[in-house]
Amino acid sequence: MRRTAVLGSAGTLLTGTLIAGAIAAPAATADGRHQGDPAAYGATVAAERAANKGIDWQDCPADWALEKPIQCGWVSVPLDYAKPNGRQIKIAVDRIGNTGTQQERQGSLVYNPGGPGGSGMAFPRRVVTKNAIWADAAKAYDFVGFDPRGVGHSTPISCVDPQEFVKAPKLDPVPDSEADKRAQRKLAAEYADGCQERSGWMLPHMTTPNTARDLDVIRAALGDKKLNYVGVSYGTYLGAVYGTLFPSHVRRMVVDSVVNPSKEKIWYQANLDQDVAFETRFQDWMAWVAKNDASFHIGTTVAQVEKQWETLRATAKKNPIGGLVGPAELLSLFQSAPYYDSSWVPVASVWSKYLAGDTQALIDAAAPDMTDTVGNAKSENGNAVYTAVECADAKWPTSWRQWDRDNTRLHRDHPFLTWSNAWMNLPCATWGSKQGTPVEVKTGKGLPPVLITQSTRDAATPYAGAVELHKRFKGSRLITERDAGSHGITNVLNPCINDRVETYLLTGALDSADVTCAPHATPKP
Repeated sequence: MRRTAVLGSAGTLLTGTLIAGAIAAPAATADGRHQGDPAAYGATVAAERAANKGIDWQDCPADWALEKPIQCGWVSVPLDYAKPNGRQIKIAVDRIGNTGTQQERQGSLVYNPGGPGGSGMAFPRRVVTKNAIWADAAKAYDFVGFDPRGVGHSTPISCVDPQEFVKAPKLDPVPDSEADKRAQRKLAAEYADGCQERSGWMLPHMTTPNTARDLDVIRAALGDKKLNYVGVSYGTYLGAVYGTLFPSHVRRMVVDSVVNPSKEKIWYQANLDQDVAFETRFQDWMAWVAKNDASFHIGTTVAQVEKQWETLRATAKKNPIGGLVGPAELLSLFQSAPYYDSSWVPVASVWSKYLAGDTQALIDAAAPDMTDTVGNAKSENGNAVYTAVECADAKWPTSWRQWDRDNTRLHRDHPFLTWSNAWMNLPCATWGSKQGTPVEVKTGKGLPPVLITQSTRDAATPYAGAVELHKRFKGSRLITERDAGSHGITNVLNPCINDRVETYLLTGALDSADVTCAPHATPKP
């Protein structure tokens, strides 16, 4: 589950050897559930159409930054699956062929990195860049990425002018008064209105079930009888919904760093749970910073490091650093450390330089680059999709009293992220488009064993989510990385995890029971 910049708040923020891909896709079915379900019927119609048409693969456009031999193409899907012959939108896809022999090929492996709002188009680059963790899987599979509906090159949506979106400094997400709360509420309502004005025609259809249906159309267009899929973060929820709607269409599925699929969690409660987990992981990082004081000179205890954080925050609140970096921008930078272990050293290094008098390093790391119009548009689009999907997937509380009560209570013991997260999601309280009911994620006929991977101290997707999906997907296996918290552990070097993911993708074999792995190596300064 992904966080990025929003409003006045914080800034920016994965196999039997059947050659499935070599078999032309038959008419897709929705597992006999067409009766009374127009969208299921529409998904069947769209998949049949895509299977017949295929994908016209070409060299990727120069400005997509996808080098040869990666190829790009388009898949048409219905805007509204209940009206499969109505308006169509285009989904951008890319691929790189398997690096092994034709005999080794097992079809396509489709990837979603999370979000909502993340692009999967960089996935084939793991072959180009010779990513060692994925090298053996690449021998068997074409690596396929896509921009989900509304994202990037796939009929992108927008809620506000991108340059306005990234402008700094933003309001401090932690309110000092009722006036501060009123200001943030006003910004959230204006953002919701902006989404409706700029992208209203898309908003009712920006749902996870629709993206899952798009995924099945992509599968059919690729010529794959069944889907091989890796999803990380929000990509796990997309996978869970796909597995529920199309259980007999799944061949291999890896879900990594799991969004809790319970209907009661999607999405309001999931975000409150995230606030608690981020506080825990932030403390982990500060303990590491203290342990490595010889390198960073920030503090020798967690208490000292935390005091330095509070001092930095207060300084930026009083006078934004460089006129641009206030508390919201600091949080944008610092929250990457609880997210990913790969950010531990870079964030601590910038902080250390600042304390030694190098203010520019912090400004360069935390302030927006107003000249990067392409990057700024990407950030604004990602946040728009995040908001649109979460607001459309489920009904949100409309009572400010509930939001205020829940976040005030949480903030007392979990101040790092709570209010920032609240303001980011508050547009859903005044959302101008239809809000649906989450899918009841469960095991359906034909669903094969799914592989679940999760670290115990993940901040963005707390561990309980993996346990919940494991219960719901019968026959699944859970790999737990203990005493670790980096988000997206299939992309972290840990042979205990990597080898099992690889074996599953290549052979379909899973351990006879769940597995607990020791943590991957802690970053070194």
